[in-house]
Amino acid sequence: MLLILLAYLGGVLTIVSPCILPVLPFVFSRASQPFVRSGLPLLAGMALTFAAVATLAAVGGGWVVAANQYGRWAALVLVAVFGLALVWPGLADRMARPLVAAGDRLSQTAQGDGQPRVGASLLLGVATGLLWAPCAGPVLGLILTGAALKGASVGTSLLLLAYAAGAATSMAAALLLGGRVFAALKRSLGVGEWVRRGLGAAMLAGVAAIALGLDTGVLARLSTASTGGIEQALVNRLGNEPQGGAMAMGGGPSMMMQGGGAMMAAAGAEGAGPSMMAVGNAAAGRLPDQGEVPSLDGAVQWLNSPALTTAGLRGKVVLVDFWTYSCINCLRAMPYVKAWAEKYKDQGLVVVGVHAPEFAFERDAANVAKAVRDLGITYPVAIDNNYAIWRAFQNRYWPAHYLIDAQGRMRYHHFGEGNYAESERAIQQLLREAGTAATPVRDGLAQVAAQGVHQPADLGAVRSQETYLGYERAEHFASAEPAVRDRAATYTAPARPALNAWGLAGQWTVGAERATLAAGSGRIVYRFQARDLHLVLGPGTGGKPVRFKVTVDGQAPGESRGIDVAADGIGTVTDQRLYQLVRQGGEVRERTFSIEFLDAPVDAYAFTFG
Repeated sequence: MLLILLAYLGGVLTIVSPCILPVLPFVFSRASQPFVRSGLPLLAGMALTFAAVATLAAVGGGWVVAANQYGRWAALVLVAVFGLALVWPGLADRMARPLVAAGDRLSQTAQGDGQPRVGASLLLGVATGLLWAPCAGPVLGLILTGAALKGASVGTSLLLLAYAAGAATSMAAALLLGGRVFAALKRSLGVGEWVRRGLGAAMLAGVAAIALGLDTGVLARLSTASTGGIEQALVNRLGNEPQGGAMAMGGGPSMMMQGGGAMMAAAGAEGAGPSMMAVGNAAAGRLPDQGEVPSLDGAVQWLNSPALTTAGLRGKVVLVDFWTYSCINCLRAMPYVKAWAEKYKDQGLVVVGVHAPEFAFERDAANVAKAVRDLGITYPVAIDNNYAIWRAFQNRYWPAHYLIDAQGRMRYHHFGEGNYAESERAIQQLLREAGTAATPVRDGLAQVAAQGVHQPADLGAVRSQETYLGYERAEHFASAEPAVRDRAATYTAPARPALNAWGLAGQWTVGAERATLAAGSGRIVYRFQARDLHLVLGPGTGGKPVRFKVTVDGQAPGESRGIDVAADGIGTVTDQRLYQLVRQGGEVRERTFSIEFLDAPVDAYAFTFG
């Protein structure tokens, strides 16, 4: 019920998002007609269609998204016919084709001649639902990623329907208010004809805006009423999540939220901040029993070990660590996990890493094996490309740590970075309970001196959030030209980007999860505030190394260089991984970051900060 309420409230906020503006004229076109027979069916059709399409898009893959694009264009044509008929009532009478004549009859009904037909209003609502492209903030992202992760379910559809119902509620209020305004205009000024034509013109303007991509591009960039912060507050308040933590299910076919960690459309979220959630206080007494340990079956491959099972691990204390190798939060937690694995391996602790990928390149077992070697991981790692173990644990975060006692019972879990002392004391407590250690388990904590990308974030200085460059989750795109999906286009970098705005320069192809430099040289510009700036990069097709040059405020980074950049800003993309490009010393303030790629192709996925 809590999630349904959260989804409903998130939908209510949709009306103050800029990308709902092109849809509003279609709603207000019914303002002068009886609400029960006209406005209500329109809103119901819109909500039901959106919920159905979003459910299919979340669980059906790319073919559903492609099919929905055709549906959008068909809906645009239908709504354009409605709009033209409002502006020129006699237009359809002069058209001979049967399809247009049918459109005219629907359009005449939309004008409200006599009693409006519920069916025609419902049809207009279906068309509007296909056009609806809401700014998917944390709430809708939470729902859609849950659908992508768990597959089709009644619960997911109910959440999507609650979100759609919330949006319909806020638009119904606007519709009822608009109806009173239009009625007053008709009574006092006798301008009903002009109101009708004005609505038709507004509908046609909405069609043009959607056809040109303004509903998902320019409007979102010009927004002064973004709902992301409000929705995040709802998630934090109703979901009892600390402000530093990121709710997991934030992906889907639109954009993302974050606070230093990553989210994905097929799995979950990286933990942001030093500590997101810890359950089971090791300092407060016996750790609670949280249920039987889920299965470890379903991995496509195991590294550093034969396949492990929960039954085979009985008698051991087990730490299960969910991670992915381009996740900055996972990398910052990694030194502690490695230290615990080494310190307690002879006292009965088994660490199991579960690698659940975020990006497509992280599904490549060879890439994961290389990352495991480069990171010095020696404990068993399950490659969970199908999220079988992720689903079994009902996990929603990167990183996530689950502690299992010697009897196979879950006793403690922690999401995100931080709380390392508490987690280690929980390990010690379960080892003592097991009573199998050859030597007494001592209270001392592992000493970790993390360096490079593994160093803890300076959260007090961070004002920039994780930003994706693929259109499924991109936000704050600030190039002069709107982003073009899945084909090469030329972009101009913003001259003075606002904080957390970014842009491309050169010829780029913006795909679902990445932006690819298509030819020649090209740049990415980002206005940020954080000690560290990272960018997930990879060489493009062919895998050739790609040279790049980094500047900060137009200058070589010097002492502010990251570990993957020389002082003069020169570096090379050799692998598909996270690159640390900036680490500021001294005062942390707003800076303009630029990376120029001297070769093509190159893939850029996501910025993270610390």
